[in-house]
Amino acid sequence: MTRKLIVLMCFLLSVAGISQTYKAIDTADYLQRKEFLKNFTAHNESLIKGLRSKYSGRTGSEMSKIYKEFGTDFENQVKNKDFVFKSEFDAVIKSLVERLRKNNPKVPQDLKILIARDNTPNAYCLADGTFVINMGLYNWMDNEAQVAGVISHELGHKIEDHTLKSVLNIVEQNTLDKSTVQYIKETTDQRSLGRNEKAFDILKNRIYKKSVEKRKLEMQADNLGYVIFKNSDFKKSEFINGLQKLQTFDTISPRELKIETYKKLFDLPKQAFNEKWMKKEDFSLYNYNFYKEKLNKDSLASHPEMEKRIESLKKTFPELNISEESEKPSEAYLALKRTARMEILPNYFHSEDFGLGIYVAMQFLQDSEEEKYYKNWLGKCFSKIYEARKKYNLNRYLDRIEPKNQSESYQQFLNFMWNLSLDEIKNISDYYQANETIVKSK
Repeated sequence: MTRKLIVLMCFLLSVAGISQTYKAIDTADYLQRKEFLKNFTAHNESLIKGLRSKYSGRTGSEMSKIYKEFGTDFENQVKNKDFVFKSEFDAVIKSLVERLRKNNPKVPQDLKILIARDNTPNAYCLADGTFVINMGLYNWMDNEAQVAGVISHELGHKIEDHTLKSVLNIVEQNTLDKSTVQYIKETTDQRSLGRNEKAFDILKNRIYKKSVEKRKLEMQADNLGYVIFKNSDFKKSEFINGLQKLQTFDTISPRELKIETYKKLFDLPKQAFNEKWMKKEDFSLYNYNFYKEKLNKDSLASHPEMEKRIESLKKTFPELNISEESEKPSEAYLALKRTARMEILPNYFHSEDFGLGIYVAMQFLQDSEEEKYYKNWLGKCFSKIYEARKKYNLNRYLDRIEPKNQSESYQQFLNFMWNLSLDEIKNISDYYQANETIVKSK
C-alpha cells in the first residue's frame, strides 16, 4: 500500500465547523520565494565550498556533486510552488520551535520554516537549517505537542549531522563498490552467470547495509529528539502519542468507497450511470507466486518499525511508561487543522495526483461534506484526466491495478476510471465544470 493511499485514512477524522467560505492559502509569494532562493543558494554554495576544503580528492568532489544536485532539485521545488510562504502556519511552527529551544542550547538559532503542500504527515530539516513541515502533519496529529515531537526528532537528525554522515557513507561505499566490481571483472569470465550474480549481491548487500544504517540513525534521532522534547514545557507522553499516531498511519488501510456513491455522483442528466463502468478485471488466473522477489522488503525499510522505536524509548526513558492525559489542542492549532483539511484537494491537484484527487473528492462527497467545494475539485481533476486520456498519457496520473498492494475499494475505483471512455470522461468533466461556473456566478 503506497503512503499516498494511506493518507486517505486521515479523512475519517471528524473536523467540525469548517467554514462554508473557506479562503485558500495565498500563493502570491514571489518576493518571499525570491529572497528564500537567494539565501538558500548562497548557503548551499558555502556548504559545498566547505566540503571541498574538509574532504580532499574524490570524496570531496563526490560529496560536492551530491549537494549541488540536491540544491538544484530543491530550488526547482521552491520555484514550482511546492512550498507556501507567509501562511498562518509559520507563526505557530516558529512558536513550537521556540518552546523546544527552551533549555536546549543545541537547537540551531538560524532555522528557516517552510510549509510543504504535501498530505503525508512528515517533516525534515536540511543542512542549511531549512525546516520543512508537511501540511499533512496537521491532518494527522491531535495537538501541537505531537507536532513538536516530530520537529524535535528532526532536530535530532540536524544536531547529529545525520544527512552529512549518510552522504559520506554513500560516497565511501561507492568507492568500495567500484573496486569490488573491478575485481569481479578481472577474476570472472564475462560469459559466466556467476558474474551477474556476484554483481547483484554487491547491489543487494549495499542496499541492506544502507537500510540498517538509516534505521540506526532514526533510533538516535528518537533519543536525542526526546531529550530536547522533555527539556521543554510539553507533556512528555505526547512524544510517544505522536509516534503512535504515525504507527497508525503506517498500518491502516483506506476505508470503503460505496457503490452507491458512484451512482449518486455519476448518474448525470445527459449521461445515465452505466453498470459496465464497475466491471472488475479478473486477476484470478495470474500466478503471482511465479515471480520471486530478489530483495527482502523488510530489510529495505529505512525506518525501524514504530513499535520497536516506542519500545526502545520506553526502555531508555522509564518515565515514558507513565500515561498522562493528552494535551488539549489550542484554537490556533484547530484552525490550522481545518486549513490543512481544506487544502488536501488543492495539494493533490498541485502535485498532479489527479486520480487520487478524484478518489478523495468522492470520499468527502460520500459524507456530504462541503459539497460545492469538493464537486468543484472533482470537476477540475476530471478535466485533467480528460486531457491526459486525450494525449495518451493517462498512466502519469492514474495508477494501474495492483491486487497485492491496493485495497479492494481502491481497485474498484481504478477499474471504474479505466473503464470510462474518452467521451464519458468529458461528459463528467463538463457537468461538474458547468456546476462550478453556476456556483461562481451566484
